[in-house]
Amino acid sequence: MKICIYGAGAIGGYMGAQLALAGADVSFIARGPHLAAMQANGVRLHIDGQERVAKVRCTSDPRELGPQDYVFITLKAHQVPGVVDLMQPLIGPQTAIVTGVNGIPYWYFYKHGGEFAGSTLESVDPGAKQWKGLGPERALGCVLYPAAEIDAPGVIRHVYGKKFPIGEPDGSRSERVTKLAELMVAADLDAPVRDNIRDEIWLKLWGNLCFNPISALTHATLDVITSDASTRALSKQMMLEAKDIAERFGVHFRVDVERRIDGAGAVGAHKTSMLQDLEAGRAMEIDPLLTVVQEMGRMLKQPTPMIDAVLGLIKQRDRMAQGALASVSAPAAQAQVARAA
Repeated sequence: MKICIYGAGAIGGYMGAQLALAGADVSFIARGPHLAAMQANGVRLHIDGQERVAKVRCTSDPRELGPQDYVFITLKAHQVPGVVDLMQPLIGPQTAIVTGVNGIPYWYFYKHGGEFAGSTLESVDPGAKQWKGLGPERALGCVLYPAAEIDAPGVIRHVYGKKFPIGEPDGSRSERVTKLAELMVAADLDAPVRDNIRDEIWLKLWGNLCFNPISALTHATLDVITSDASTRALSKQMMLEAKDIAERFGVHFRVDVERRIDGAGAVGAHKTSMLQDLEAGRAMEIDPLLTVVQEMGRMLKQPTPMIDAVLGLIKQRDRMAQGALASVSAPAAQAQVARAA
């Protein structure tokens, strides 16, 4: 089985290294110093108090790899539409696209049933780029629960967790999802096959849609957000709005709101990915976590007042952050031009 990890950052790198160490034919698409370090020294994975080194074929050019059996997309969700054309050399007649991205995936309404079956979502798949270029029929869902970090180029540290629920959009136990689960379990990755992967997608999104923007707006960690009365109440209101929408689309939540909030708080003084992106000057995953819930609410004519308010605030915060970066980088670029002259 040939497996490509497209976006071999912390989580993709951890997953791919484990698969490679278990004997799978794994390749990475990466870039920059991280790519160069992995090409020179392999993937150095720090896990369970030891370092494991996986020799994996690494490149920035998918054309070097050819068609794969499985392509894991582990990029930030908003980056995916921009690489659909670049991914084409990896896709053959039997290739499965495993969407390990945050939020609602492009294939969500494929084989969904009901009046919205076959619908696309502009907020996560502008112009249906992924739907047309990757194909919903190739998709397998995958929810990423573990945490990992890049300590240095080519060096990945596993923080916690190894659970990666997977599933077919129609809930079937297909040969391809069964084989993938077997591969992942052999690599010490917990990969339960779900008969409704959308429930699992929403369970993770349920927390991400509130904790992420609130943390980026306040710079508070999960333990603070979930213990402070005001931010806990706001989180709960946003989650209840999302729950009303999800349940109308057939989703079942196996835990209640309070338990989901308490579970996030138990993680401790953790910075959400959105806060980490803000602090690092990177674009934040706003549309896949919030705008898409608003869009799905509007499909149902379901109001989302708290989500709308927080979405407006976090978009403004993003614009201010990007504007500040531009104002800093412009003089630096002018100075570099002046020196060159």
